[in-house]
Amino acid sequence: MNFFFTNVAYADGVDDFMAKVNEHVLNPVVLLLFTVAFIYFLWGVSQFILNSESSDDAKTNGKNHMLWGVIGMTIMFSVWGILGIVLGTFNITDINPEEGTVNLNDYTPSIKKLGN
Repeated sequence: MNFFFTNVAYADGVDDFMAKVNEHVLNPVVLLLFTVAFIYFLWGVSQFILNSESSDDAKTNGKNHMLWGVIGMTIMFSVWGILGIVLGTFNITDINPEEGTVNLNDYTPSIKKLGN
């Protein structure tokens, strides 16, 4: 018996379920959020252009919409960029964020005896 190391159970069903959740839920939500941020940016551009002759409050409102739209898109691009850098730096090939798959290998720890 080995009391000091745990064996990792791996189920193909969990991996398949997570891949389907990623494909059918998470990826569309990220795409929706990116689209909302882009539309919010375009709304700010249109407010800024259409209100260029009117009050400064309307132009400031348009600038704020543009700013927050760009911030939202930058955050979403940055997450994918950071993920790509981390996966490339550590040469992690078992995770594919584009497909939403993670390939886990069975984990069997090696037991080292003291004095040997």
